[in-house]
Amino acid sequence: MALPATADIVIIGGGVMGASTAYHLAARGQKNIFLLEKEEFFGQGATGRCAGGVRYQFSTEINVRLSLESLPMLDRFKDEIGQEINYQKCGYLFVLTKPEDVEYFHRNVELQHTLGVQTEWLSGDEVRKRVPQMRFEDSLAGTFNPKDGLVDPNSVVMGYIGAAQRMGVAALNNVEVIGLKVEGWKVTGVKTNAGFVAAPVIVNAAGPWAGLIGKMAGVHIPLTPLRRQMLTTTPLPELPADFPFVIDFAQSLYFHREGEGLLTGMSNPNESPGFDQNVDEAFELVNLEAATARMPMLEKAGLVSHWAGLYEVTPDAHPVYGKTPVEGFYVVAGFSGHGFMHGPVSGKLMAEYILDGKFQSVDVSMLDLARFEEGRLIKEYNVV
Repeated sequence: MALPATADIVIIGGGVMGASTAYHLAARGQKNIFLLEKEEFFGQGATGRCAGGVRYQFSTEINVRLSLESLPMLDRFKDEIGQEINYQKCGYLFVLTKPEDVEYFHRNVELQHTLGVQTEWLSGDEVRKRVPQMRFEDSLAGTFNPKDGLVDPNSVVMGYIGAAQRMGVAALNNVEVIGLKVEGWKVTGVKTNAGFVAAPVIVNAAGPWAGLIGKMAGVHIPLTPLRRQMLTTTPLPELPADFPFVIDFAQSLYFHREGEGLLTGMSNPNESPGFDQNVDEAFELVNLEAATARMPMLEKAGLVSHWAGLYEVTPDAHPVYGKTPVEGFYVVAGFSGHGFMHGPVSGKLMAEYILDGKFQSVDVSMLDLARFEEGRLIKEYNVV
């Protein structure tokens, strides 16, 4: 499909944020929407390289409320969108080994309970009983929510893309934005490697690249792209079918079932900011050593695949929604590693804001871009 000369709304980024925004705008009756993705396939950026986890367990009210809206949308996804997304409610088990984390997670669970999220508090012994395949002699406590789990990221993206296209959205791959046209602090169009499209509304849903897109309009969006990598193993017959998504919180080390084997990943505290998505094999060995210490059965597992993706980290680990100083230029980015699970509601929120002038499903007005300059940061503790 050739680029149109004009569009009413252009969305930059074909991951879950862009796809969800396009779908929800179209579902509200908006026409002449154009979705641009620089890669050959949709959802191959940060969305396609994430672990697929979805959870209610957060440390701030706004993130819990986003989950309370977004995860039920994933529950209904097949009925509403027509796409199977393989939602597995295996539960998230956060394992705590430091006294300061125990104290903080106590407060987290109290907050979650006040919002109707029935996360369970576990003693160290209960943690060890829950995952006997693992070595957690140092576990002091843990939290578990059985409604947390895993969803297939590609299926969610393609479900939204397909539904949006059926409603008339023009979605193009291999189209890279190389500039934005701004006149008198109003955005007037996008410059791409395939030509120029005039448009009065541009939505920046470019994930880790959202900061670069912002610069094209003269807008500073404080995002730091950080590499995160993971690997999958050959089958582990000893792994039970109900094995949860386990997070060794102090080490930012996590495990979950992937097919008949296991997926494990670990945050590198010394990772340098940047767009490198190659696997750091030296750190992969650090990950494997830590993972094997926690789960000895990994000693006999083989490597099936490994890959790296990017987190888009903001100074307070919360996303940015809504307007920028440039009229008509909107942003939905900066989710700091938990964007996939909040993608469904985020697209709906952006449609509300663009078409109605306010967020209605969840009040995310405090997560505006201006908060960084105004010192209104809201720190999320529970990011892995």
